[in-house]
Amino acid sequence: MTIAQVIAGRGEVWSCNADNNVSDAIDMLASHRIGALPVTDGQSSVAGIFSERDVIRCLHKHGDAALHMKVRDMMTAPVVTITPQTTVLEALALMTQRRFRHLPVVENGQMVAFVSIGDLVKHRIDKIEAEADAMRVYIQQA
Repeated sequence: MTIAQVIAGRGEVWSCNADNNVSDAIDMLASHRIGALPVTDGQSSVAGIFSERDVIRCLHKHGDAALHMKVRDMMTAPVVTITPQTTVLEALALMTQRRFRHLPVVENGQMVAFVSIGDLVKHRIDKIEAEADAMRVYIQQA
């Protein structure tokens, strides 16, 4: 099972620009009820990731002044990315080893999706449940 299967049919990816204020990025996180944003450098390439964890570190270090700083000064960079051909298990292992919860999916230098560990776990559970249902049907028909 590949990331391409997980992201099939997905819509827009919310992102922010590296020159946005931290307060604007926090507004996006809150209004979309998401945990992280890919940060672009004005193009489609990913310059970093701005997450809830970055918000906490930023506020702890700079207090209220953090809200007026630029995302580029607080984002996590450099970014680890995956491709649509990456398997779900490889992506989950990478997230576990590196201790992060979000990965940009990049193809031909352009971000095509953004996945969370929750997306991957849900997809994995759905697959396991489908296999268990198929096995039950097989056993009942035997």
